[in-house]
Amino acid sequence: MAQVVVYGRRGSLEQRRLALSEAIHEAIMVALEYPPEKKFQRFIALDAFDFIYPDDRGEEYTIIEISMFEGRTDAAKRALIAELFARVEAKAGVSPHSLEITITETPKLNWGIRGQNAADLALNYRVDV
Repeated sequence: MAQVVVYGRRGSLEQRRLALSEAIHEAIMVALEYPPEKKFQRFIALDAFDFIYPDDRGEEYTIIEISMFEGRTDAAKRALIAELFARVEAKAGVSPHSLEITITETPKLNWGIRGQNAADLALNYRVDV
């Protein structure tokens, strides 16, 4: 399970939302071996007044936060970050300098999904990649 939250300036996200969505999901499928139907994303568009960051990041500055079950290898997380930088730049035009990525892992026990505790859920994908 990976929940993705994307923050950016309103105008930038409005222009790039579809491209960002595709790039992020492709990166997750490749690096974490996710099935295509497991797409959970939220876009938080902020007015310039509400989004403060260094001037050198540019108006396309974007933050991607990914919450997911623990269990992926360091190699898989490194691959995910590399895939995100490459795909977001290629598809959405956001340079790596203007992109920040955070991965937060929690035990499945801390998730509730489809009416169950995630620790009791049978998954159709592997976490130990």
